[in-house]
Amino acid sequence: MMGNTLIARKRKERRRGAFTSPFAGSAAPCVLAVALVLALLPAKAFSQEAVTILTLDQALAIADGHNRDIQKAEEYRNWVKGKYVEERASALPQFTLSASGRRDVDQASLFKELFPTTTDTHSAEVGLSQALFTWGQVGAAIKAARVGMESAEEQLRLYRQAARRDVTAAFYDVLLARELADIAAENLTQKERHLDEAQKKFGLGTATDYDVLAARVDAENARPAVIRSRNLVRVTRDQLRFLLGQDSGDVDVAGSLDVSPSQPPPYESVLTTAFQRRPELTGQAMNVEVYKQLVKIAKAGDKPRLDLAANYGYKWTDAGRALFNGVPTRMNPEGTYWSLGIYLKFAFFDGMRTKGQVMQARSDQTTQEIQLAKLRDQVALQTRTAVDAVKENGEIVKALSGTVEQAQKVLFMADKGYEYGVKTRLDVDDAQQNLNQARGNLARAKRDYLVAQVNLLWTQGVLGEMGNGE
Repeated sequence: MMGNTLIARKRKERRRGAFTSPFAGSAAPCVLAVALVLALLPAKAFSQEAVTILTLDQALAIADGHNRDIQKAEEYRNWVKGKYVEERASALPQFTLSASGRRDVDQASLFKELFPTTTDTHSAEVGLSQALFTWGQVGAAIKAARVGMESAEEQLRLYRQAARRDVTAAFYDVLLARELADIAAENLTQKERHLDEAQKKFGLGTATDYDVLAARVDAENARPAVIRSRNLVRVTRDQLRFLLGQDSGDVDVAGSLDVSPSQPPPYESVLTTAFQRRPELTGQAMNVEVYKQLVKIAKAGDKPRLDLAANYGYKWTDAGRALFNGVPTRMNPEGTYWSLGIYLKFAFFDGMRTKGQVMQARSDQTTQEIQLAKLRDQVALQTRTAVDAVKENGEIVKALSGTVEQAQKVLFMADKGYEYGVKTRLDVDDAQQNLNQARGNLARAKRDYLVAQVNLLWTQGVLGEMGNGE
């Protein structure tokens, strides 16, 4: 009864011209002032930094050359190469060139009247040293350094594949954030359309102030989701730029989340490939070999070794003049000299120092073997999780693919029913919420399926390598 009275009153006010728009009044001067300020601002105030649009392949190519972790792994590889060169030097002959000049003055000599008190001696020589037999120390050191260099290559593979995995996930995160932003924006558009329809119905006298206010509150409540989703897009793009190693600029992506789910390969075949190709496993196996060589080096600590040493040089001396048989004679002998020798060194008792070093080296080797076994267990668990994730997310994508289409039909029917007055606004809100939820769940499922596929390749240790089936 009260609602009918209110509608009749509004109709009378419109006939008298008393009704005014809810946007009229004191807000008009503010709108004009804002428009004037915007017109006076320079055009460059609205200019934005150029955005680089990247496909997934382009993003991966940039990451391969600029990712910080990859760069660090490359430098570690260079360091290990230098270590190999250093250890190899132990097996090669060492040449040295030395020269000296010396003056000796002896004013306290008893024979200073007969012999000169000042003597100048000069010499120059080339020295050679060569290890002949070291009880396996040199060979073990060279092999350990060579295996360490191969291990550094596996570490570089590890970081490259990890960067490829992370960049791919970040790429799909941007696409997902953009899809969620579109859903939130469409939801806000729908709410604003309902608000507009409520205002029109209010103008026709078929809706009340409550309907307009409820529609306005509903539209305003939809805005925070739009703000959050847009900020999420910004954050995911920044995360991608960080992984690409870009210090400045802005990046965006070009692609879609469209997928065609398929069954993953059997767990046993995936695990076999992972045991053969995972960089962590191959690198750790090489570390075990390095520590085996360190045990050999430690064992040779109290064993005999042979070294060759040789010198060849020229020496000349100027001692001034001396009296021989009353005749002043100049003393300046000069000539070449050389030496050649083989030296044996045998620390037959070193206070059991070598025994302690061998115990430590064997313990380190055993620790590395335990670490290798632990890594194999972790890889087995990761493989099982990766296979199940592909299977699970593929089934979710298939289950949700038809739900979105059905939810769109329900929303269309609810919208039309609301226009003709056979459906309530609550029915439309429920249909819109169900559609948004279905679209969001499907987008997340697609993203998770794509990332799960990439993670499966990473688990096998073949991500980004030829013949991996990408």
